[in-house]
Amino acid sequence: MAGKPRFAILDDYQNIAPRHFAHLESRVEITSFPETLDPSDPVQQKQLVERLQPFDVVLAMRERTPFSADTINALPNLKLLLTTGTRNLSLDLQAFTARKIPVAGTEGRPKGVNSTVQHTWALILGLARHIARDDAAMKNGEWQGSLGFSLSGKTLALLGLGKLGSQVGKIAIQAFEMKVIAWSTNLTQEKADEQAQAQGLPAGSFIAIPSKVEFFQQADVVSIHNVLSERSRGIVGADELNAMKESAVLINTSRAPLCDENALLDALNRGGIRGAALDVHYTEPLIVDSPWRTTAWGKDGRSEVVLSPHMGYGEEGLISGWYEEVAENLERWLDGKELQKPLN
Repeated sequence: MAGKPRFAILDDYQNIAPRHFAHLESRVEITSFPETLDPSDPVQQKQLVERLQPFDVVLAMRERTPFSADTINALPNLKLLLTTGTRNLSLDLQAFTARKIPVAGTEGRPKGVNSTVQHTWALILGLARHIARDDAAMKNGEWQGSLGFSLSGKTLALLGLGKLGSQVGKIAIQAFEMKVIAWSTNLTQEKADEQAQAQGLPAGSFIAIPSKVEFFQQADVVSIHNVLSERSRGIVGADELNAMKESAVLINTSRAPLCDENALLDALNRGGIRGAALDVHYTEPLIVDSPWRTTAWGKDGRSEVVLSPHMGYGEEGLISGWYEEVAENLERWLDGKELQKPLN
């Protein structure tokens, strides 16, 4: 390889990564590209390819910039793709393998309650107690608006009962004395009991609801924790939203396409449910003129909406730990050693 390898860091919105790679600057030429390009837009796809063609190594933050076969095959110099997290569903691993380009992720995760679980509860409480709206009103010289609502005794409905969903459910029971129900395509009461017991709760703490419609009808708070796949895309649509109580709220810290965006916008614009809190968006970063940004939510009969910029895993220790692991892998590659946490 003539000269130093060229290393591109993508989508580091807050310029956190460079300090973790400073010790390798004598061995690699490092360039950061904090502004995300969306390859679903042909113009931006062309810009992405032009941006990355000179680079030998690319660091892709988990699920921010997708890498399709078309993108991968247009990068003749690419020799290594590094990413953060234990998986990245926006990478075409088969295409990387076909090109004999190794892909490696990271393993580390701070102990204790998962970052996304904590953010889920921040959004639930923020929506229930009008934190964002009241903060803005106070800073505008106003005082009290509408009253918040209590979570105690209400029903938390978990759409997906994996590790994250069950941690959210545990907090609901122990902190707020909520009833917790769950639904997913293949969920049984036996599986729900296993998840409860894994959280140190007695069997029956999580109630599996066999009917999807009944699940939405019973919910006071719906929290989405599904993995996105072609089968789960749009799993929350008009029928599900129409089945919800007008007093119910929807929380999505999982993936935006799990909800039919048009159906959700319609339900919120007509006040069909009390509100929604969303950490994930169809296009990220969320476009400036998006109706999610520009609509006067909470006014003229519209539902309350709380937005956050995909911060479920935006935690200091977690992100810095990921970048440290990536730096270790980059050094291993430079030294000709085996990569840690290979993904293909």
